[in-house]
Parts: sequence; C-alpha cells; structure tokens
Amino acid sequence: MKLRLLVTMVLCLVPLAVAQAQASVEVGPRPFWLVDDMDEGPLKQRLQACRTKTMKRTDFSIGHRGAPLQFPEHTRESYIAAARMGAGIVECDVAFTKDRQLVCRHAQNDLHTTTNIVTVPELNAKCTQPFVPADPASGREAQAECRTSDITLAEFKSLKGKMDAYDPMATTPEEYVGGTADWRTDLYSSRGTLMSHRESIELFKTLGVKFTPELKTPVVEMPFEGDYSQQDYARQLIAEYREAGVNPNDVWPQSFNLDDVLFWVNETPRYGRQAVFLDMAEPTAQNSSLSYMEGLKKQGVNILAPAIWKMLALNGNQEIVPSEYAKNAGMAGLDMIAWSLERSGPLAEGGGWYYQSVTDAINNDGDMLTVLDVLAREVGVIAVFSDWPATTTLYANCMGLASNSDDH
Repeated sequence: MKLRLLVTMVLCLVPLAVAQAQASVEVGPRPFWLVDDMDEGPLKQRLQACRTKTMKRTDFSIGHRGAPLQFPEHTRESYIAAARMGAGIVECDVAFTKDRQLVCRHAQNDLHTTTNIVTVPELNAKCTQPFVPADPASGREAQAECRTSDITLAEFKSLKGKMDAYDPMATTPEEYVGGTADWRTDLYSSRGTLMSHRESIELFKTLGVKFTPELKTPVVEMPFEGDYSQQDYARQLIAEYREAGVNPNDVWPQSFNLDDVLFWVNETPRYGRQAVFLDMAEPTAQNSSLSYMEGLKKQGVNILAPAIWKMLALNGNQEIVPSEYAKNAGMAGLDMIAWSLERSGPLAEGGGWYYQSVTDAINNDGDMLTVLDVLAREVGVIAVFSDWPATTTLYANCMGLASNSDDH
C-alpha cells in the first residue's frame, strides 16, 4: 500500500513540474553573477537595472540540448530546466536506433559518454566497441563506442542519461562513466530520463516551447542495412511533426549537411522555410563571400547557423565587431543563429574554441555578455543556442528582444 501511494505521488508530481516550467520563468543567480563580472560600462549598467524585471519566455533563447551546463543533455530533466529558464525553443538532436526509431541524442555514437550503457553488461556487449579497460602501465586509454543504431528503442529507453564525459584511464565501467569537467556538475545526474523524438515533441508541446530538431549525420554507412536512406531519415523527422499536428511555423529543422536542408526546402517546403543550415566549415575567402551567401539564398536556404566565433572579429582597437562572414550573410538576406553560449568553461584565458576569433578581447566570464550583445545588436542574430538558457533569456528581456516568433 505504501509503495502504491508513493508511485501515485510521484506520478502526480511529474505533470506538476511540467506545468510549473510552462507557467513561470526563473533565471536564477547565474546570469546576474555574470553581469556583475562584466567590465564597467553602459551595457553592464543596463543589465544590472533588470534585477527586478519579471522575465518572459523568448524565442531568442534556445535551449541547446536542454540545459547541459548542469543537467544531463537531451534528457527530460534538461529540457524542463531549459523551459524554466525561459527558452522559447528547445533542441532535440535526432539519431536513429537499430529498429529505426528516432531518439534525442547529440551523436549517433555518443552513448558511451552520455549514458550508463557501459555499466549494463547485456547492452555494453551490443556496442560497436564494448568497453575495454585502460592499461595504466602502458599508458593505453580505455576504449568504448556505443551507437544508438546498436540497440533498439526499448533498450535505449532503459538507459540513464548522464553528463557528457568519460575517464580515459578507467579500469572499470563504473570509473569510465565519470570524468565530468570541474566547471560542470553531477548534482543533477542522479536522474536522466532518455527520450524518443516523438516523446520530446509531446513534452515540448506541454511545456509551451517550440522545436529545433537537428538531424545528426550518421556514422554508419547509409543506406542503413541497405534500405534506410538519408532521405528516408530526413523525411521521417518531418513526418513526426506532421503526425503530432505541429505548426511548421514552430519548427526549425537543422542539419550540418546542406543536402538535408535542401531536401526539406524542396520536398517539405512548409517545414523547409525555416530549415537551418549549420555551417561547420573553416571560413575561407570563398565560403565567406557575398556570392556564396547569395548562392545559399537562391537555393532556398533562409537561416544560417555558424559557431559564435565565425560571426565575430576584432577591429584595430581590439573591440569585438561583426566579421566579414556575418556582414556578407546579412547582406544576402540570410537570418543567422549563433551557437553555443555557455558551452565553454571559465573565460579568463580567452574562452577557447567558441571565442577563437576574439580571444584577445576575452578575459572574464562577464565578457560572454559583451559577445552576446555584439551578436544581437550588431550582427543581428535572430536567436542564440545556449547551454544555460537563463543567461540569454535575461539579456533578451533586458534589451527588449523577448518577443515570440509569432510576432514576426
């Protein structure tokens, strides 16, 4: 009887948690901690003046994998946290299982670092590369590679999400699943509920947020098992939104593969209108040129999403300004989305990969808000992916950008 009562109480609390995430926006202390860390100036003063402002959800703020700075990525808990922080759009990266079901995972082959699969003997045995312990004497690192396509949806759902990390010198599976960076946390890793793509759609509808699924590039040879093609995969992603009755205006499908984007543009034009081309290529004179950007636009691409650093440069005064890449994209009529704020660790030493074009202007964590301001006001991005959406939500509310996509 006690067990039945406990289960009933838990089931009652789940919809309550979802409803609370939908009803209120809580940015918490971190964004203001970052504001206080900024260099003195008008931007800092304006953001400090927002301390008592009631925050609204905004489509400018995209939950990148949910809120993975502290919550296990692509889990129910991470998605709910992102919605609570005011993200108007939340991302489910999409991969497929052995039985060709779509699931939320950053890569087809990251189960060994983002879940507990290597600690589950019967599933570890199904991995492309089951766990092999490190040999500290020789310096050989531990090995493992586990793919969504190695297991079925039911097996995938039996796993628990964790922070994306591993211990390369682990000699046991339990050691291997450790290794979380010291600027992240395992405080919320005790619960990491994995989700299918369909389940994410239903959750996001309940949360009142919009959708940006990313079709992850497969690591297996396509067509998978000889008859599941890349176009089948891309078509299936859109079909699940149609089946769920989701308005195409609320969906921003993404891919690093331009052919996927053009497939959506041409075969599913209502969903393809907001298809996002994720641009990972190293910038060159050719692929940063106005003619290249105009070529994308002529093919039907409307939204370009490069890493933060590709849109920024330093002027002669070491001030952060829009790059030629960003200026040419804007001149060609392309909307831009930036990724990913809060993905780096502490910025005291320049910010790492995401800030590489402006390293000399970065020396404290507050500088990420300066970067965000240049992206928003000078580059003119329409949204920003963030690992901690509260920061982007605060900025958008303080700067008058907290309107929904329905308004434009």
